[in-house]
Amino acid sequence: MLEAEKRFDPEEVIAEFEALTKDAKRVQVETLKKILEENSEAEYLKKWGLDGKTDPESYCSCVPLVTHKDLEPLIQQIADGSPHPILTVKPITTITLSSGTTQGKRKFVPFNDELTENTMQIYRTSYAFRNREFPIGNGKALSFIYGSKQFKTKGGLLAGTATTNVYRSEQFKKTMKDMQTPCCSPDEVIFGPDFQQSLYCHLLCGLIFRNEIQVISSTFAHSIVHSFRSFELVWEELCSDIKTGTLSARITDPTIRTAMAKMLKPDPELADKIHEKCSSLTNWYGLIEELFPNVKYIYGIMTGSMEPYLKKLRHYAGGIPLLSADYGSSEGWIGANVNPTRPPEMATFAVLPNIGYFEFIPLREIGSPESALVRVEPRPVGLTDVEVGEEYEVVVTSFAGLYRYRLGDVVKVVGFHNSTPELQFVCRRNLMPTINIDKNTEKDLQLSVEAAAKLLTAEKLEVVDFTSQVDLSSEPGHYVIFWEVSGDASDEILQDCCNCLDSTFVDAGYVSSRKVQAIGPLELKVLKKGSFQKILDHYVGLGSTLNQFKTPRCVGPVNQTVLNILCNNVVKSYISGAFG
Repeated sequence: MLEAEKRFDPEEVIAEFEALTKDAKRVQVETLKKILEENSEAEYLKKWGLDGKTDPESYCSCVPLVTHKDLEPLIQQIADGSPHPILTVKPITTITLSSGTTQGKRKFVPFNDELTENTMQIYRTSYAFRNREFPIGNGKALSFIYGSKQFKTKGGLLAGTATTNVYRSEQFKKTMKDMQTPCCSPDEVIFGPDFQQSLYCHLLCGLIFRNEIQVISSTFAHSIVHSFRSFELVWEELCSDIKTGTLSARITDPTIRTAMAKMLKPDPELADKIHEKCSSLTNWYGLIEELFPNVKYIYGIMTGSMEPYLKKLRHYAGGIPLLSADYGSSEGWIGANVNPTRPPEMATFAVLPNIGYFEFIPLREIGSPESALVRVEPRPVGLTDVEVGEEYEVVVTSFAGLYRYRLGDVVKVVGFHNSTPELQFVCRRNLMPTINIDKNTEKDLQLSVEAAAKLLTAEKLEVVDFTSQVDLSSEPGHYVIFWEVSGDASDEILQDCCNCLDSTFVDAGYVSSRKVQAIGPLELKVLKKGSFQKILDHYVGLGSTLNQFKTPRCVGPVNQTVLNILCNNVVKSYISGAFG
């Protein structure tokens, strides 16, 4: 224990972070210089004629802004085993796969050891600030984490999800141990071939170590909610396993069975206690608090498309605080949550100025509210030149060969920590297609669903999950919202919900288009129970993992399989009468 404290001193980590952020501009210049010097012989950089220049002005004037589509052929060459230094001089060690839920297909992203180290720096930084507010002893974490199947590319590189690349690293295990929250589940469960079996065993491990669990976590809030929804269905079976010391027959994987046999011993007293606690709950409220008496907080990404799950997560959590995890993407990390006491809806992320070079494209709206809003794109500004209150699209230059890469994320600057900005995640840019002059975002959809879902509370029902589609099969095109509801709602209530969904989109372009019938009435389609589970199963079948999964909030025509699942599971349909 003393040795662990010597290796990892939270106050030392905070002091290092404070020093980095006091002169973020200088650190950014040094970071860019380091990236460009390390990779000066890479073919991609050589073609832009930098000629050894590493200052931000030369870099931004020579090297263009790009999207993933621009770099795709080059990343493919790396995956295919090109012997030349294409994007980086140091070899790319693995390929990260995005979840594919946003655009319907998975992206290949270069990954190397420096990105793993950046991940650990983010983890250590946010943990150090969390530990000030919520100090934890030498305990364990119930972490709903899953390693996806890795495969080798044509060139022999291992490819897997970003989380798999991290979870398999020795640095991750060492960092979790240093932070006194090693995962309570064995590796055989984390890297099991069937996520349903792994999930069941995660829950079982958590119950076995219930008094030692101090943190409950997953990459995304959705995964935690999904795990405890699953618990509602299997809790009696879990109690039986603990009582008899015999693992359920549902676990068929021999490696998982062998690993679980080492820790599962008959414990009738524990089984009875869990059974008693579950039986005494009202509608599962406070489930986590009852099952795990020493948990200090619940931790995961809770912003953006995860916000709709917070209500259910709070229901399960009871009085346990929810803490939003850090801000990053498959392409790399950006900021740490250094204000852990803020509610997830208000979470901010301080950019670490040494883990990449960052630019921000201002998003300014021009035009009167009555007219169509037009986005103009000014030149990107540097990390320390952003303005409080403004929204920006994030541009990243990373140690793994992404140069002036448009991440597609919209963030709002809400303040500064020393001289580095604190960002709030707003939404993914251009995620919702437009029909006419409408500019609705994922956030607008979320707010509309939240408003309409309040009408269900009168019948003690909730929206389990939702997505949308732009239907252009008839003139004029219209929005379709798909809902899965926790029970049977009356036609009257669902019609009111449909009208509410339509009328609560506040975008000026949408409202004016609806008024002149340039956009047709919104349609609400109610799905069979379990429809979103089928979508999850589809993505897991493609190689995604439960902890990486995000429900796509707008399903485009490229995502035909998901559209088929949605359309084949509709049980009721309602047309809005909100605009007459």
